[in-house]
Amino acid sequence: MKTFDTSLYFITDSNGYDENEFLLRVEAALQGGVTLLQLREKNKSTREYIALAEKVHVLTKQYGVPLIIDDRVDVALAIDAEGVHLGAEDMTVAMARKILGTDKIIGATAKTVPWAMDAAAQGADYLGVGAIYPTTTKVKTVLTSTDTLQEICKAVQIPINAIGGLNKDNIHVLSGIPISGICAVSAIMKAADPKSAAAELKAKAMELSLF
Repeated sequence: MKTFDTSLYFITDSNGYDENEFLLRVEAALQGGVTLLQLREKNKSTREYIALAEKVHVLTKQYGVPLIIDDRVDVALAIDAEGVHLGAEDMTVAMARKILGTDKIIGATAKTVPWAMDAAAQGADYLGVGAIYPTTTKVKTVLTSTDTLQEICKAVQIPINAIGGLNKDNIHVLSGIPISGICAVSAIMKAADPKSAAAELKAKAMELSLF
């Protein structure tokens, strides 16, 4: 049975870190209370991506946290990750489901209500909606209003996570919107202490009753 908790969804960014430092930061984030972890690597070769994913998977298993692979269904299959996250230019959710089967978690990016409804209809297990704020990660971002986020939450019956530039000082804008969790990249990855940053972000979100 597929069970997962998207409340504190950590998306990695290895830029600027050697492998040892990267893995230390990933483990610290897990210690801080991350509930779902996505390995996102835009520039590695397939072999490099698989090699790093295997090491990250050892850590996520140790902490009982599902590992989601960004973009790459083949990498997810190769290491038997718990799931995959798909963007607009990736394989369709329906095709990924056909390949991965019913037991794997498939997430999708959605920026509009029709997009969200289509992904849900194809079998997505959760949606990442944003960017709520501009981000510093090296991915293309288009801002999504909190009104649109609210509309998407009402339109589909699967978990919705807000993403994009979120940190403990600005997540108050999500108050009153029925999201299932928040996604964080830089707020945890670039923190001096990723463990404390994850714990503080989670505590703030709970204080605001975001999920």
